[in-house]
Amino acid sequence: MAPFDIKGADPLLSGILFQRMQIVETLVEVDATGELQPGLATDWEVSDDGLEWRFTLRSGVQFHDGSQLDAEVARQVLEIARAKPGLLKSVPVERIVAEDAQTLVIALSEPFAALPAYLADYRQQILAPAAFDETGTAQQVIGTGPYRMLRMTPPLSLEVTAFEDYWGPQPEVRQARYQAVSRAEGRALIAESGDADFTYGLDPASRQRLSQSPRVTLAAAATPRTMLLKVNANHPAFQDPAVRRALSLAIDRTAIAQVVLRYPRGASQLFPPMVEGWHDPALPELHQDVAEARALLDAAGWTVGEEGIRHKDGQRLAISLITFSDRPELPLVATVLERQFHAIGIQTRLDITNFSAIPAGHHDGSLDMALFARNLAMVPDPIGNVLSDYAGTPESPGGDWGAMGWFDADFTAELERMAREGYGPTPAGQDPRAQASGVIQRALPVIPIAWYYQNLAISNRLQSAQVDPWERSFGLSELRWAQ
Repeated sequence: MAPFDIKGADPLLSGILFQRMQIVETLVEVDATGELQPGLATDWEVSDDGLEWRFTLRSGVQFHDGSQLDAEVARQVLEIARAKPGLLKSVPVERIVAEDAQTLVIALSEPFAALPAYLADYRQQILAPAAFDETGTAQQVIGTGPYRMLRMTPPLSLEVTAFEDYWGPQPEVRQARYQAVSRAEGRALIAESGDADFTYGLDPASRQRLSQSPRVTLAAAATPRTMLLKVNANHPAFQDPAVRRALSLAIDRTAIAQVVLRYPRGASQLFPPMVEGWHDPALPELHQDVAEARALLDAAGWTVGEEGIRHKDGQRLAISLITFSDRPELPLVATVLERQFHAIGIQTRLDITNFSAIPAGHHDGSLDMALFARNLAMVPDPIGNVLSDYAGTPESPGGDWGAMGWFDADFTAELERMAREGYGPTPAGQDPRAQASGVIQRALPVIPIAWYYQNLAISNRLQSAQVDPWERSFGLSELRWAQ
């Protein structure tokens, strides 16, 4: 049981759920530490010039309809994925060739070191040819995973059964039913009643309640997801990085983390410690300093007026902060931020709206600030997310969930270089990923607030349950029934 609605069979719509239910697989997999592992490809290598990648496919793999996986099928599926929105569309692919039944060759127009990580993304799941219609849209979910689809009833439920001809070990749990329940308190009540064996995505109040239940055991793991405040750098006030820094200094991250979220600490930078390389332990921590925040606003010419609200050139420092209730913690945190911003003279109007309002406000320029949770590693190498969120052009900087109105040409060029060449140390011996994190920290096009933990309730009827920190799998095939 989890909060995610089923929107359709195509990977773009609900592919991440099909991956989590282990119906589908990708060429490359990821272990709990974020390291790339063999998936439907057993190994891969790149030419010396970085322009040709060769993937050896696993032999003897059947799809759930009985058809066979080979390199030509994989080629067709990747071509379909490449034609759709997603990370693969940004890769400089020149051609994809099935060299023989088990060898897939991807030729690039320029080096791209992160390609194997991109092939682990759920949108590159390998489906049987019969899954697609003539337009390349998946109408059925016919994968290669340890579970096959029995039935799907969008938007709320699907059922799977163990696939007898799976290439790997057979799971002990032979059947499973997924149920989408949007409200966290509803999921908690169902878990408490014993009607759910595996409950995903608990809020702080639900965790507290279920900690007293004899029916379930709670589990948690840090994830590469960060709660962010997105700031429109085109706003008359927020064009000044000193004002963005004042916003950051107003935030009491410790109180938000410990009191509202029941997490051990707030975010000291964009990437949590689990994202090695991108997290820089030497980076000065984000912290609260209300006096310094006020001084920065004073120096920027924003003076305190009536009701303690600042103004400059006849304009009040009044902004709109939008968020959504799909994640129940977001409106609570937004309410806290409203008070903390008022303490430095910023009037904040909360707008609890739909998830889609954030990208819509980004594109039409109406967004002032938005609060949301961003998975920073949709693929195990975060370069894809960083490129989509913080690179671009002066006319179109950042993506829907990243920078708005902020562009740094040198930073963009360095990100593109890292994507091509990898993360060898700079001439000064520094990790370029850590340097990139420092650029974001100093400019603050987004303001980190908290690092997420994934929280689950697991029925005592089960054992061997594990939390995937990369949020790729519910781990059904690893579950065992308690004796």
